[in-house]
Amino acid sequence: MTGIYIHVPFCLRRCGYCDFCSSVAGSGRIEEYVSALIKSISSYAGRGIACDTVYLGGGTPSLLSASQMSDILLAVYKTFDVSSDAEVTAEANPGTVTLEKLRSYRDSGINRISFGIQSCKDNELYRLGRLHSFSQAEEAVNLARLAGIENVSADIMLGIPEQTSATLAETVERVASLGVNHVSAYMLKIEEGTPFDCDVIRRSVADDDTAADMYLMTVEMLSQRGFEQYEISNFAKAGFESRHNLKYWNCEEYLGFGPSAHSYFGGKRFYVPEDISGFIDGSAPAYISEDDCPDKLEEYIMLGLRLCKGILLDKVSALGGDAESLKSTAAAYERAGLLKISDRNIALTRRGFLVSNGIIGELLEAVQ
Repeated sequence: MTGIYIHVPFCLRRCGYCDFCSSVAGSGRIEEYVSALIKSISSYAGRGIACDTVYLGGGTPSLLSASQMSDILLAVYKTFDVSSDAEVTAEANPGTVTLEKLRSYRDSGINRISFGIQSCKDNELYRLGRLHSFSQAEEAVNLARLAGIENVSADIMLGIPEQTSATLAETVERVASLGVNHVSAYMLKIEEGTPFDCDVIRRSVADDDTAADMYLMTVEMLSQRGFEQYEISNFAKAGFESRHNLKYWNCEEYLGFGPSAHSYFGGKRFYVPEDISGFIDGSAPAYISEDDCPDKLEEYIMLGLRLCKGILLDKVSALGGDAESLKSTAAAYERAGLLKISDRNIALTRRGFLVSNGIIGELLEAVQ
């Protein structure tokens, strides 16, 4: 089945590290955007497309009012054949939710919520430009459960300004103790052109070796607390993996709506231009083609090796790849403890994930 991604590109304030498509906007602008979004979603009506995941990302989707969220999801349910057990996720800033809003979201169909908690240390949150405190994050998780949303995920960040291994360990411990079902642990990446792209910030964040140690510590701590790693940055209690995000890594189909949203559908990859005003007034193209004939072998290896389960050698062969050459090249990395090879598959280890881009590049050259 197809996954549906919906981008909500509005925030109360842009964080200094963010390079996503987002802007600060008033309620009137958001209302105009919701109308354009519904029109875009509705353009797929009558095509009989079945879906089993819906994901609202941003930006800050929790800035949407109860009625706006309801209108968007109603458009999805009218347009697509949504399965009865669909996973419907909304990202949320802890400081933007109330019990009433979360109950309304649940009534609209939201059954999974992902909070951008990032850290348990308020000084670290301040340096990131976040507008919430950790006490607000704790309250938000509790409110979600009171609202009847049991599937709760939390984002944390590694290697952020002023963070030490000790404060990161405290964050992992306190977030895991909240009773969430899923944790995404992302290494801070300083993107070109963002406010964080400066010497002052670069000097205040963890160096490569420290960041690697932080990552391995986080993986181990989460494992000890019942969160099994299933992807480079994602950890879940049994049965609570993100079904929507797994579609990306398993090369399954998904449709994206809103500026900067990408799609993989009908064997093609395409995206919506990153133009919020043009999306609202209809002056921007509906979609731009990215790849009309993606290399399925390359994508399978590149995306599949992000997963702890890795890639199947039989499938590599079925897609036209040289599985024996792949195994031969992988052997050196296995000896270095960076990946594991079995009769059926190849998978990166925890340490391998730290240098995954280089390893994947080498393996892609070997298999062609």
